[in-house]
Amino acid sequence: MTAASRPEGLSAYIAVTAAYWAFMLTDGALRMLVLLHFHTLGFSPVQLAYLFVLYEVAGMVTNLAAGWIAVRFGLTSTLYAGLALQVVALLALTQLDPSWSIALSVGFVMCVQGLSGVAKDLAKMSSKSAVKLLAPSGDGGLFRWVAVLTGSKNAVKGLGFLLGAALLAVFGFVWAVLAMAVVLGAILLAVVLFMPVGLPKGRKGTKFSEIFSKSANVNWLSAARVFLFGARDVWFVVGIPIYFYAVLSDGTEEGNRGAFFIIGTFMAVWVILYGMVQASAPKILRAAARPEAELIRAARTWALALVVVPAGLTLALALSPTPQPWLTGTLVAGLLAFGALFAVNSSLHSYLILAFSRSERVTMDVGFYYMANAGGRLTGTLLSGLTYQIGGLTLVMGTSAVLVALAALTSGRLSDQNSAVTV
Repeated sequence: MTAASRPEGLSAYIAVTAAYWAFMLTDGALRMLVLLHFHTLGFSPVQLAYLFVLYEVAGMVTNLAAGWIAVRFGLTSTLYAGLALQVVALLALTQLDPSWSIALSVGFVMCVQGLSGVAKDLAKMSSKSAVKLLAPSGDGGLFRWVAVLTGSKNAVKGLGFLLGAALLAVFGFVWAVLAMAVVLGAILLAVVLFMPVGLPKGRKGTKFSEIFSKSANVNWLSAARVFLFGARDVWFVVGIPIYFYAVLSDGTEEGNRGAFFIIGTFMAVWVILYGMVQASAPKILRAAARPEAELIRAARTWALALVVVPAGLTLALALSPTPQPWLTGTLVAGLLAFGALFAVNSSLHSYLILAFSRSERVTMDVGFYYMANAGGRLTGTLLSGLTYQIGGLTLVMGTSAVLVALAALTSGRLSDQNSAVTV
């Protein structure tokens, strides 16, 4: 059945995508707000990483259960729950008291970030599963719809990084978070009132044990996802923002504001360009004209190409242990190249998980896969603060190179023998 013959389904897909965009805008802004705000309060790299640990742990648990919840109660239920929980998390952060001890502040923010992690992955699973169920079949339609959703989402999240840094610099932490809560609450209300039909309802007899995949491809792809996203977040979460802050800020209030804007702009540009490449991945890979078996093999090839970037940056940092103008330029160029190659890898993975999944259990396979995704982010988050504190950015980028190499090895175990769809 084509998208043209399913206008209600297409409308539902558009509504889910729009709601997901709004969510990811606040998610990106919140991450930048928390990171920069608590860094200025004197938190160490490891303490900053701890702030996001429960966010990723909650994501793992949520993704494992969310597929079953969606099958049992319907995709709209998980989407509404994700948006509502994010509003609650934002409102909770406005209650943070500057007089609290560091231990209490860390614990409180960790819990709130955990709630936000649950919210994010409920919304993500809903939108990604909708693609499999609503996308047109044939001529690479599934890959195109996956790429557009994922790429546009990351572009919006990139704008969120810039928005978060700007709101922090202009309005301060509490008012920035409160404003985002109000806007997202209004969007949730609009989605609930105007969501068209088209998404499947619940299936009450679904057993929780069904969430664990018996597909070797789903399991190997999930393992590759752990290493791929660990390789990104090991520098993305703490290492690069704090390194650039140390280079750019002189410690004054004016210097801090300038550093916030520059760091937020860089992170935003990186994620936006990453999203643009993701959206273009079907054209880059000529997906419509290639058999699925070639796309499966391409996952390993593109991972091997990505290894070169963090390995080269590790060498550059080792040759210049103190910040130099040429080194900063090399880092910026290298990280942009990393983003482009990473985007193709990520888009391939996002397509393949849907290709490997059967329609009747797509939400459970997607949930299991994004549990692995959250596991990779958790690994990267923990290693980001730890490696930066032990060995600076050199160790951070070296760790990234090792993780990408592991992603290439696991991608090489994928087989075209039990795929579910044809491109």
